[in-house]
Amino acid sequence: MASLMQGRLPISEDLLLMQKGTLMRKVRSKSWKKLRYFRLQDDGMTVWHARQAGGTAKPTFSISDVESVREGQESELLRSLAEELPLEQGFTIVFHGRRSNLDLVANSAEEAKIWMQGLQLLVDFVTGMDQQERLDQYQQDGRGDKNQDGRMSFQEVQRLLHLMNMKMDQEYAFQLFQAADMSESGTLEGQEFVEFYKALTKRTEVQELFENFSADGQKLTLLEFVDFLREEQKEGERASDLALELIDRYEPSDSGKLRHVLSMDGFLNYLCSKDGDIFNPTCLPVYQDMTQPLNHYYINSSHNTYLVGDQLYGQSSVEGYIRALKRGCRCVEVDIWDGPSGEPIVYHGHTLTSRIPFKDVVATVAQYAFQTSDYPVILSLENHCSWEQQQVMAYHLTEILGEQLLSTTLDGLLPTQLPSPEELRRKILVKGKKLRTLEEDLEEEEEEEELECELEREQEADTELEAQLESESQELSPRSKDKKKEKKSKPILCPSLSALVVYLKSVSFHSFTHSREHYRFYETSSFSEAKARSLIKEAGNEFVQHNAWQLSRVYPSGLRTDSSNYNPQELWNAGCQMVAMNVQTAGLEMDICDGFFRQNGGCGYVLKPDFLRDAQSSFHPERPISPFKAQTLLIQVISGQQLPKEDTSKERSIVDPLVRVEIFGIRPDKSRQETSYVENNGFNPYWGQTLSFQVLVPQLALLRFVVEDYNRKSRNDFIGQYTVPWSCMQQGYRHVHLLSKDGISLHPASIFVHISIREGLEGDES
Repeated sequence: MASLMQGRLPISEDLLLMQKGTLMRKVRSKSWKKLRYFRLQDDGMTVWHARQAGGTAKPTFSISDVESVREGQESELLRSLAEELPLEQGFTIVFHGRRSNLDLVANSAEEAKIWMQGLQLLVDFVTGMDQQERLDQYQQDGRGDKNQDGRMSFQEVQRLLHLMNMKMDQEYAFQLFQAADMSESGTLEGQEFVEFYKALTKRTEVQELFENFSADGQKLTLLEFVDFLREEQKEGERASDLALELIDRYEPSDSGKLRHVLSMDGFLNYLCSKDGDIFNPTCLPVYQDMTQPLNHYYINSSHNTYLVGDQLYGQSSVEGYIRALKRGCRCVEVDIWDGPSGEPIVYHGHTLTSRIPFKDVVATVAQYAFQTSDYPVILSLENHCSWEQQQVMAYHLTEILGEQLLSTTLDGLLPTQLPSPEELRRKILVKGKKLRTLEEDLEEEEEEEELECELEREQEADTELEAQLESESQELSPRSKDKKKEKKSKPILCPSLSALVVYLKSVSFHSFTHSREHYRFYETSSFSEAKARSLIKEAGNEFVQHNAWQLSRVYPSGLRTDSSNYNPQELWNAGCQMVAMNVQTAGLEMDICDGFFRQNGGCGYVLKPDFLRDAQSSFHPERPISPFKAQTLLIQVISGQQLPKEDTSKERSIVDPLVRVEIFGIRPDKSRQETSYVENNGFNPYWGQTLSFQVLVPQLALLRFVVEDYNRKSRNDFIGQYTVPWSCMQQGYRHVHLLSKDGISLHPASIFVHISIREGLEGDES
């Protein structure tokens, strides 16, 4: 095994067997099942496959791409082939982001277990790696040390610099190389390479900052560090206590900790940590009041949740529900149609998308609903089923969800407002059509309880009455027969399914006046994106007031056959709670959604600002007026660190990075500015440029950083992004840790910025 693994990974029989290789069946569909030879490479970090042992191998995946490993019975594809391929021999590799799962079937349950255990061991190892270990991996995975002799010549170092996206002056690089080559062997090995890398990654801009606050240039005393935290990081009164905590957390030397001083290494550790991150760590756990009515929260919502592709031909899969629930969605959509053998099915009606049994969807929701968040999950039912199959739906919901399903009001009493997320913890709510009002349901329940004893006593009398009615029915007049027919005809909505809708009764929207006069707080309306947009323009303030007492769901246009998304921000501005997104589609809109719901523990619920929770609010999202306190934001984009190339498989030219900062919020606040590009340096580019923004309603604003590779002949290539709600942004010197298009960490890629927020607008006397 490679030295990386020998040095750090526990000795594992499973990993040794995986390195010998295994012939397994790769399964893509019921008809596509092919034998492939899979082998864990000697680096312990990549798995390759070939058509047979000894054949030409191709990389399949890197361990850092893997999110988790599931047993065969958890895969709907492998379950559908259970008669042909034993489930205990199968397993599924789940990747980060939106990459399709990999279903494999080994030749025995033992072989499957070896791969599952071994992969999980490696995933856990990679998750816990620090930056130095990742560098070692980079150096030793064959891309740097080309001849694999454990030593790196200057030519190999140059190649590694190119792979790491850095074009360095050859003379300067050779000076660093010679200084690190203590053994004067003409090559670098072990600690020598570490020293070379340290010299290479020296952060001059951080060194200068450190020296600005350090009297001797060697350390920051406790008082100097407190000054830095107070003046630059805007930590205020807590700076003194925080300084002690941070020294204890980030100073590498024990003597420094004892003396309460911070070395340059400790200072850099702090700046690169979650405490030095742009996203305020106090916003990461659940920190908001969770005891307000449900309509006072934005709710992370998914559209066409069953789809993992587009709306015309995409695959319907329970995987869509697993992914949505695991990323924090609290409202998922289920389109249900009549299926074969009396079992309802889920798919996008009148399209070529594949179908899944409704009961499988319910079972998946039951399993994954509360893995990411304890707060309630809403099942938004689009019911197209016959009366009979609706009964089956009600049966599955009741039997499979059991205690998780909310089937009556929390205390059995008629509520005066919607319950809170806190009161509904670990409950699944059904949103859909309802035959009657909640009041009528509860009255009937009360009457049923009172009558139960009486009915038992009168059972005999009832039997006699039935016999009498039966004899009378023989002589019914034609009119009476019609009445009986009417009574026998079944309602469009099955009563047992209707009864499961408690707090989320779906009603058609006519006008805001009609809703106020005829609807109740537990009734909710859905709006197409076009309808919602036009209402915001025509009656923005009324929409805000409507959303202060009733829930609204907005869904993407049916014309979005590619499952693209709208910008959720403009709907949130009007207080719309359930702004449903095609979460399977990456892009700007999902970056905004993910960035917004990253706050509050990623629990899927974010409290709306107070002016959007007031039924008499004067706020108009298109024309905001005071008392919304405007602010000016100054962002100095200082430098970048280890920016990746879009395609690392090709040794293309080094990137020419630029940074664009985008503000999303109410329409007047929406803006973007960018830096100039830095030529040929993705490793440690320096910009040092300041961008300025004026924001009228900061409570509704989000900030998105985008790093691109400048291309003068065509569109710039995307490198990475990060989106943060305005209220969760920390001031001062901060790192922005970049994410991929899919929202996956690009560690250690980051940009270093200085954030300053001033009250009022620039040039505003007040």
